[in-house]
Amino acid sequence: MKNVLLIISFCFILLSCKEEKSNVEPVVLWESYNDSLEVAENASHETKRMQYKLIQSKVLNKNDVFLPLYNEVSKVTEADYQKWKSLILEQDIPTIQAEIAKGALSYENLVLFYLYRIYKYELNNETTLNTVLALNKNVVDEARQLDKDFKANPTKKRHAIFGMPILLKDNIDTEGMNTTAGAIALIDNATDDAFIVQQLKKNQALILGKVNLSEWAYFLCSGCPVGYSAVGGQTLNPYGRKVFETGGSSAGSGTSVAANYAVAAVGTETSGSILSPSSQNSVVGLKPTIGLLSRSGIVPISSTLDTPGPMTKNVTDNAILLSAMTGKDAADATSVDTNESFLISDTNTLSGKRFGAFKNLLESDSIYAQTIAKIKDLGATIVEFEPEQIGLPGFLSILNIDMRNDLPAYIKAHVKNKDGVKVTSIADVIAFNNQDSLTRIPYGQVLFEGIMADTTSAEGLEKIIADLEVSSRSFFNKVLDEHTLDAILSINNYHAGFAAVAKYPALTVPMGYKTSGEPISLTFIAKQFQEAKLLQLGAAFEKGTKVRKAPSGFVD
Repeated sequence: MKNVLLIISFCFILLSCKEEKSNVEPVVLWESYNDSLEVAENASHETKRMQYKLIQSKVLNKNDVFLPLYNEVSKVTEADYQKWKSLILEQDIPTIQAEIAKGALSYENLVLFYLYRIYKYELNNETTLNTVLALNKNVVDEARQLDKDFKANPTKKRHAIFGMPILLKDNIDTEGMNTTAGAIALIDNATDDAFIVQQLKKNQALILGKVNLSEWAYFLCSGCPVGYSAVGGQTLNPYGRKVFETGGSSAGSGTSVAANYAVAAVGTETSGSILSPSSQNSVVGLKPTIGLLSRSGIVPISSTLDTPGPMTKNVTDNAILLSAMTGKDAADATSVDTNESFLISDTNTLSGKRFGAFKNLLESDSIYAQTIAKIKDLGATIVEFEPEQIGLPGFLSILNIDMRNDLPAYIKAHVKNKDGVKVTSIADVIAFNNQDSLTRIPYGQVLFEGIMADTTSAEGLEKIIADLEVSSRSFFNKVLDEHTLDAILSINNYHAGFAAVAKYPALTVPMGYKTSGEPISLTFIAKQFQEAKLLQLGAAFEKGTKVRKAPSGFVD
């Protein structure tokens, strides 16, 4: 803490001097460093894809990100921070809103608290998670306006997301902050708001900034580190920097929520990209049914399988964030209208509920086995089953052909500065990357090359999608229907591929930590549009187990 205060104080002096003397050097909050020693330390990591080639970005200057709000953050004292911390850190949205309602806190305080934490940890090269790519320059002013609105009419009915600072994965279009998907080819991509961002703003959430991700949503290189992008560098896990994987592709969404950089974050998933980073960072992640949330204005992989979803520290917040993003989007053919509130009942329980548990996981994972035993103790019935042995033939072709078609459509429809974004197709991106492969694709682009090589026809793709949907739904439905189950219980993103092609929702909730300290989560899977049920089940499980703990290095 002393280090960050010294940095902020020193920069404040420089900024003051600059007003008097025009020849003073520009303020510098952060300096790049030589990460070769860190890279060397990880060269023998037991997980091959954690044997990094680099840690920090070669193109992102953090001063560009942090200087615009520096004046606001520099006014926050340690006493302010400590006072706010007891009211905010690890608290759920209803608790925070209650503190604001009684005058102990304001929306401006809330925003400054999170900004202070981001500056504290992300400007220090020994603690940075390389997770914040952009900050909303107007967020403090926006918070002040919400405070005025609230004081003028405190009894007005508002969505629970009102005034809550939210971070967005940097493949979600946001006006005023470029949407890069982690790729240098899109580094100047200026857009309007994605539909889900419009909904968040309509409900008066505060968009705090954009966070790192696995480049192109982890559909670029093969066997490369999760959480790496050429724009943002290597995202790191707060439970073990350079020790545990972040999960991908919504790595920044998971790490930022775990580190308490915001109330919540939004991720996206094609297959496992919310479930994986949520599990790896001990946060709650929901991959909704395809169509529950709009996908327009999101850099795509697959119009068949893509979906955004909420990532939060608890199930209550997950339900609130989900409800704040719903709405019928005419620009997305799969989009549905819903009147669900998704709010969590105080009386939810696991008593009388019925779940399916994988026999092979009970035999191979002790934490899963212990968790299933606990769920039984909480009054649920567990049906053990042997999963049907099926594959996902043709799955890669869905991603290949969809992205080959969907990326050009996204660029045409959403990129505002066509002069700044020179690429219009996958072939263009491949050629662009090859112009400077060391900076733009240090881990290669074999998956992009595979996109161009895929010869699957439109008719063939349609059959693959239909066949996989039938087989994967059968994979789940056979057990769900035969035993009248409420949900099937998995681990992390183990069955994400089947849930993806079935277009079924999946909710992952922290269930413990391995002896190494690495987080592990329980994943609830149910049929289409049963999110409300999953959230109630997840909340009951969370209440009955209370296993989540904040990363020890990020609680000061």
